[in-house]
Amino acid sequence: MASVRSGLLRTALRGGSRPPAPPKRGFSSSSNRDDAYETAKWEKITYLGILTCTGLAFYNLSKGHPHYEEPPPYPYLHIRNKEFPWGPDGLFEVKHH
Repeated sequence: MASVRSGLLRTALRGGSRPPAPPKRGFSSSSNRDDAYETAKWEKITYLGILTCTGLAFYNLSKGHPHYEEPPPYPYLHIRNKEFPWGPDGLFEVKHH
């Protein structure tokens, strides 16, 4: 491997010709027309999916949702053995009066 590299390096330094570049290969054997058709097909499918998801989200979010009664004040939910540095309530607790 090293001798092949050094041989290529010597040839390049002498101004010799470069080895021919390998031919470009495509990843599929389909024609460009098929590729354009597939691209257009998946673009339409994508837009249809976006519209469907947007419609379903709008439908679900526009429906009402049930409002439940507040649960009873269970004594084990608000145990405070010592005060917090910022006061008697938690940082994100909202008192409903």
